[in-house]
Amino acid sequence: MANEPMQVPAIEAVAMARHVRMSPQKVRLVVDLIRGQRAEDALQILRFAKKRATRDVEKVLRSAIANAERKAEEAGASLDVDHLFVSRCFVNEGARWKRLRPAPMGRAFRYQRRTSHIVVGVVEHHHAAQQRVAAAAAEAESQKGVKGAVKKARQALAGRKKPAGKSKR
Repeated sequence: MANEPMQVPAIEAVAMARHVRMSPQKVRLVVDLIRGQRAEDALQILRFAKKRATRDVEKVLRSAIANAERKAEEAGASLDVDHLFVSRCFVNEGARWKRLRPAPMGRAFRYQRRTSHIVVGVVEHHHAAQQRVAAAAAEAESQKGVKGAVKKARQALAGRKKPAGKSKR
């Protein structure tokens, strides 16, 4: 148990768009293109795909990338966006809008406007996470001696200086 390698937590972020006015079947065609791709490659694929759903999926992907950056910033870690990849993305069916269409002889036909819930998750590659943690540990180790040296220098300067002009009586 002591010899097991320690798992480094990779930064993971999720973004969701709900009630997108498009059929889930049409959005799934686009989402299947980017699943498992690097985030940068996924954006390029979405930019040049000729589907109307790419606009909404690209917006959600950019939001997930921004969420990952913010999460890393709050954790005090440095995140390289080039090491993010699309870990999970799926489309669920949203609420259906029931509508009526006029039909002959005073009747009405019902039809349904379908909506989608788009979910995109990005995660940092595990090798990049290990490098990030190693770099943070090396930075902390290098700063360890500097803080003590600065403190000693300040104490030496404070001990040498004596306030002139003011005397206590």
